[in-house]
Amino acid sequence: MSAPTHTRSRPATRGGAEARLPWWALALPALAFVALLLLILNPSDAHAAADAPAITPLLEWLRQLIAR
Repeated sequence: MSAPTHTRSRPATRGGAEARLPWWALALPALAFVALLLLILNPSDAHAAADAPAITPLLEWLRQLIAR
């Protein structure tokens, strides 16, 4: 004998969850990815660059700050 199936009389709700993401939900992971990418890049490997990039002192300062 088969059991009766129950169908919903109204569509399922989302529970009040917002369907759209706020701008920072995409910006923060992208910013974190760029920051980590900059941290792993070694400017000494760039043979075409004549001078060290201007961001190098900032990254060195951040590395020293984190190492404390």
